[in-house]
Amino acid sequence: MNFLSMQTEFPSWYCARTKPKHEHIATADLRKNLELEVFLPRLRIERATQRGAVRVIEPLFPCYIFVRCVIEEKINEIRHTNGISSLVRFGFEIPKIADAIIEELQKCFEAEEPMTVENRLSPGDEVAVADGAFAGMSAYVLRNLPARNRVQVLLDILGRPTPVEVDRSSVVSAKNALVHLVPIFAA
Repeated sequence: MNFLSMQTEFPSWYCARTKPKHEHIATADLRKNLELEVFLPRLRIERATQRGAVRVIEPLFPCYIFVRCVIEEKINEIRHTNGISSLVRFGFEIPKIADAIIEELQKCFEAEEPMTVENRLSPGDEVAVADGAFAGMSAYVLRNLPARNRVQVLLDILGRPTPVEVDRSSVVSAKNALVHLVPIFAA
């Protein structure tokens, strides 16, 4: 059985798997070399690092991009594009993605700009302290102090729970699941 047995003549959306951290490379190559329409939804997220909290841009779907083409005409070129690992398939079939699904996603990502994800903290949220004297420690939010751009957290210091005020930019939510960070996708 041939996975290209169903011939189509109109472009459709397909999902391509990329090599880890190569989504932007594959996207650029597909656009430049094959002149294909590619959609790579990205998020701007705050992450804790050894240097403190930093804003990074990450793909919404790590290792996946969406490509619009007539698959029978471009399958070999896509598979051999820099950064592409394979096309997503189920058995011998390369499934199409409905235009409506991609259009709905594109509404959330205007002009392919990364969606900024605000790291909202609420009392009781678990956080990680990213820099300062308490770097690397886990804590729980007691209250936000927006006027001073600080947050009061409860740290375990020498075996005792101790309330401490830290700069808001030095804590990052321990909830890194997409559904917690982007409420629009939870609906």
